[in-house]
Amino acid sequence: MTNLQNPIFTDNEKARLHLEGIRWPNGAYCAHCGEKENVHRMNGDSHQSGMLYCRVCRKKFTVTVGTIFERSHVPLTKWLLAYHLMCASKKGMSAHQLHRMLGVTYKTAWFMAHRIRETMKPGDPSPLGGNGKTVEADETFVGGKEKNKHASKKLRAGRGAVGKEAVFSLVERGGKVRSTHVPAVNSTTLGTVLHEQLAKDSRLMTDEATPYAPLGKNFAEHHSVNHGIGEYVRGDAHTNTIEGYFSVFKRGIGGVYHHVSQQHLKRYLAEFDFRYNERIALGVDDATRTERALKGAEGRRLTYNQPLAA
Repeated sequence: MTNLQNPIFTDNEKARLHLEGIRWPNGAYCAHCGEKENVHRMNGDSHQSGMLYCRVCRKKFTVTVGTIFERSHVPLTKWLLAYHLMCASKKGMSAHQLHRMLGVTYKTAWFMAHRIRETMKPGDPSPLGGNGKTVEADETFVGGKEKNKHASKKLRAGRGAVGKEAVFSLVERGGKVRSTHVPAVNSTTLGTVLHEQLAKDSRLMTDEATPYAPLGKNFAEHHSVNHGIGEYVRGDAHTNTIEGYFSVFKRGIGGVYHHVSQQHLKRYLAEFDFRYNERIALGVDDATRTERALKGAEGRRLTYNQPLAA
């Protein structure tokens, strides 16, 4: 984790300049019409610090216009610190922890965290895999353990997926991961995800689950390992990479967030996917990861009720 004494976390002017450098590396452009040549800074009162004016559309704007920071009453310094904490914490950062560290209310911290997760979503994701590349596919389930539930909440349905939410993930070996919250684990739902997110000339690795047998025929190769008989590796056929991703995801959900509702699960998946895809093994440090997340803030302005939607 980089130095938390960095002035961008305490000085609003330095925070603004830092964000401008990330959003406008080649010079400012109008946040309303996109004009670049006829934009100039306004030299006015201190409350107009960072204000620019576009001579084409004749509108004022700052670097926060058109981003999740627009019209936010939370200082930009706190936003940048929240971004850094969420990007640098491998298993996530709870809203309660943000609320304590940022000095904002829990409600504000919760809202900020969901906004940040939205900016971590890939803008236009291309299919994973490709010619000669290997992609592992597996599913997991998110939900409380029966032994930890109050007696009135227990489903008494034994072990398994009953009462839990299904997550289907694809991970390219040495590359990126893509996770999807699916309504059920069957050939229809998994087939739709594979069709949309995996290149046909990929090598597919799975376990012995029934839906994968017919689906694997749509790709260049399909190999599976039978966990039921204790087989976990056969040559280069295994799902250890995706299991490693799930181990971090599960520890984050169970140890940091404790509970994730059905309507917000997709946002938590975006958060864990982003940190995995921008990991140190790919040459990305905490500062770079945070900058890349901040670039996603543009064009994703959210109002308060949007994170509550399904």
